[in-house]
Amino acid sequence: MPDRDPDVPTITFTERRLDNGLRVMVSEDHLAPVVAINLWYKVGSRHETPGRTGFAHLFEHFMFQGSRHVSKAEHMSIVQSAGGVNNATTFFDRTNYFETLPSHQLELGLWLEADRMATLLDALSQDNLDNQREVVKNEKRQSYDNRPYGTFYEKLMAAVFPEVHPYHHTPIGSMEDLDAANVDDVVSFFRTWYAPDNAVLSIVGDIDEGPALRAVERFFGPIPAAGGFPTPPPSDASPLIGKEVREVVPDMVPLERVHLGYRIPAFGTPEFDALEVLSQILAGGKGSRLHRHLVRERRIAQDVAAFALPLVAGASIYAGWVTARPESDAATVEAAFLAELERLTAEPVTDDELARAQALIESSELGALGRVDEVADRLSMYATYFDRPALINEQLARYRAVDATAILEVARQVFREDNRAVITYVPAAGHGVAA
Repeated sequence: MPDRDPDVPTITFTERRLDNGLRVMVSEDHLAPVVAINLWYKVGSRHETPGRTGFAHLFEHFMFQGSRHVSKAEHMSIVQSAGGVNNATTFFDRTNYFETLPSHQLELGLWLEADRMATLLDALSQDNLDNQREVVKNEKRQSYDNRPYGTFYEKLMAAVFPEVHPYHHTPIGSMEDLDAANVDDVVSFFRTWYAPDNAVLSIVGDIDEGPALRAVERFFGPIPAAGGFPTPPPSDASPLIGKEVREVVPDMVPLERVHLGYRIPAFGTPEFDALEVLSQILAGGKGSRLHRHLVRERRIAQDVAAFALPLVAGASIYAGWVTARPESDAATVEAAFLAELERLTAEPVTDDELARAQALIESSELGALGRVDEVADRLSMYATYFDRPALINEQLARYRAVDATAILEVARQVFREDNRAVITYVPAAGHGVAA
């Protein structure tokens, strides 16, 4: 493990585990009178069963629809009335719920999270299911189906991972599976996954550790453990896709765009660290290779992107896109994008490029570690994914340890024709932008 930089602040925290299995991290930060509460459940779209995709995300919505002592949609209004903010997100490997409150409202936030963990089913009804199912379906229409290029996420994941792999489908799920959901399915999903021994709770901010831990014990301690969590569907996959996968999608889009995807090592590996540094070299701002060469100099691209998704079940995905300018086309920008990737496999990146990329990452990391909500989220993440919350103090050193040789090696490993998915969007008749 690379040595830590003494100039980088260390996040100190205390870890406890309740008798019911709930894992708790508490970190004091008295800079501002606020506290962040972050609760991760180890369940995401990867844990869904065939025919019931979208359940993890559907549950994110249910968790705001009331519990035994909180009426429908009251959770959010209570937090806002107390001067706080809250939300939730669903991903492939987890679902998380979080709020930031004035620090004297810590117990209010803990009580709200404990009440819905313990008694959500008291508020479940057919009306709630029907209502939230329609909300999620409408979200899918707005963010995916009816949005220009919106289906790329689903198409790219399906192309990079085989049908039997749990990353083959995205957290939004399918309309058919959402329609098929019934109350018994919802009850079963909650009882299977939403339990203290499948959760990590992080509390960061202007609080005292002792009273905070006692409050956690008081609110969460009586909730029984579940145990016996099902094994997620198999996530074994070969290191490479094994072939090039291509699809052309005529759609209601203004410009031609090419999306590319590659199967890569999982989040948490040195190779993934190298690819994150590489993302800054390729597409991190206007000084990056892709933006400089394709957008500014050749003026063939409207925009570019390149990034790695932090997936942990055996493999992940490196994705990118390039949008052609009206006077250009998909074939031209794809060839230029691929040429930049191929250059990475032939020669090391320069010292200046590496220094710039690591400076951008360092700025982002230090900024994140200065926010109580981000620290809480990262403690929960590292505990849930790797059983090592202390990684919060090691990740920046891992990025700094990435050198030009590591980038060259991972580029040669990943950016191959037999490990490439290409989804090309072209304007359907009457929808393009004239040159």
